[in-house]
Amino acid sequence: MFLTISTTGSDGRPATDLGFLLHKHPGKAQAFSTAYGTAHVFYPEADDGRCTAALLLEVDPVALVRRGRGKGRGGAPDSALAQYVNDRPYAASSLLAVALSAVFASALKGQCKARPELPAQPLPLRLDLPAVPARGGADLVRRLFEPLGWTVRAEPVPLDATFPEWGDSRYVRLGLEGERTVAEALRHLYVLLPVLDDAKHYWVAPDEVDKLLRAGDGWLADHPEQKLITGRYLARRWSLTRDALERLELARLAEADDTAAEEIDNAVEEPTEPGAEETPGTDAADAAEPAEATAEQAADAEERPVPLAVQRRAAILGVLREAKAARVLDLGCGQGQLLAELLKEPRFTDIVGLDVSMRALQEARRRLRLDRMPERQSERLRLVQGSLAYTDARLKGYDAAVLSEVVEHVDPPRLSALEYAVFGAARPRSVVVTTPNVEYNVRWESLPAGHVRHRDHRFEWTREEFRAWSREVARRHGYEVEFRPVGPDDPEVGPPTQLAHFRLTAERVPVPAPAHPASAPTPSTAPAPAKEAQA
Repeated sequence: MFLTISTTGSDGRPATDLGFLLHKHPGKAQAFSTAYGTAHVFYPEADDGRCTAALLLEVDPVALVRRGRGKGRGGAPDSALAQYVNDRPYAASSLLAVALSAVFASALKGQCKARPELPAQPLPLRLDLPAVPARGGADLVRRLFEPLGWTVRAEPVPLDATFPEWGDSRYVRLGLEGERTVAEALRHLYVLLPVLDDAKHYWVAPDEVDKLLRAGDGWLADHPEQKLITGRYLARRWSLTRDALERLELARLAEADDTAAEEIDNAVEEPTEPGAEETPGTDAADAAEPAEATAEQAADAEERPVPLAVQRRAAILGVLREAKAARVLDLGCGQGQLLAELLKEPRFTDIVGLDVSMRALQEARRRLRLDRMPERQSERLRLVQGSLAYTDARLKGYDAAVLSEVVEHVDPPRLSALEYAVFGAARPRSVVVTTPNVEYNVRWESLPAGHVRHRDHRFEWTREEFRAWSREVARRHGYEVEFRPVGPDDPEVGPPTQLAHFRLTAERVPVPAPAHPASAPTPSTAPAPAKEAQA
């Protein structure tokens, strides 16, 4: 199993700088013990004009069998002779990838203590591997490496040169050329060699997701073959693959928003004490009792009042039934309480829960028990990660969309983006929006004056502000809108939650999406997401 890495020098940059980057002296031949054999590093050529480093991995087939314990190709207990006679000692695969991480660990991380400025400098590199298993052929090799900026040479190896009519084997001679940093080149090989082989010599554990994301940082999130790479690298273990894809999408969204991933993935909160309210989408004030209880409530104090979150879901379901919706989007689904209610009714045949938070989606899966759900029921539900700040083709063609307690979590300058993504691009026949009525906050005994109901609320609208925003959205995008109260409708301050039902009336958007976010009304109480505004 053989790999060479070559570079050329230029004025002021000798080619032998490669030795600093790989942390291996060009004047020495070195050997390193690995779990499956011995790795040798040496330099066939090394001068200022050209330098080539070679990695030769001598695999011990017996050690491979003994340590494999039946896991991975070449170690299966039902392939007696194949345990000892296989392609592992000759073809670049996961064994070489593991050797790369062990022998060139600092180079993979982009570290060089002696010359700290070198790792960030792209070099004219050439990588050569005489035998690479490629399940998918030369075409797959190009699809994997060309998007990364490499010029690819992938020559199929014939089964037998003496008998060309036998055709080609599944192996290729691989050559890569390009201007890359050494760390990038090694990371590409570390991930893509096992992907091309489509088999690992060891058991794929959950920590492989972290290894993949570390090595794929900066390139995997945008790779056109991301799903294939992730699935093959993780040995098609669907739970690990899903976890990796969700984390990659979160990283992409965070980069697009120019923010930290943990700031986006903040939808799930740990209960502050045992028995704390865990209802998704329920604000801090929802479970509190109004300061002025009605006479009927006082007389029936023994009976527990229906939580506002339950009333809200019931109101939403009522609107969806009236709209005769079958295919429903829950946008900003959180931990999945509304999804659970939708699944109870067979009329809802296609349900999608979308949230930007991977942790929220994981919690929704756990609460809904998707892994134990009957197949017929689970086929009705999909959980997807995405941001309502961007248009998403996956959201088109649905009967209804629900934005339950979502808009108040969006910064006012981004409301126009959410508006266009839902009403302008996805364009479901019905849209149900619920949001707190800030006027009702005076009725919450536990809510300090001037505070919003939840620390992540960017604003809370009055009834007039919500209706003004809703009517303007409906006008711009060809909808009509009606309003309904949710919860007790106080004659002075209105209901605790306000609901708007939008119905599509025009096939085309009559007015383009607003170019400036100021088109959304500014809430009179619009507290910034500052710490002093937390309830």
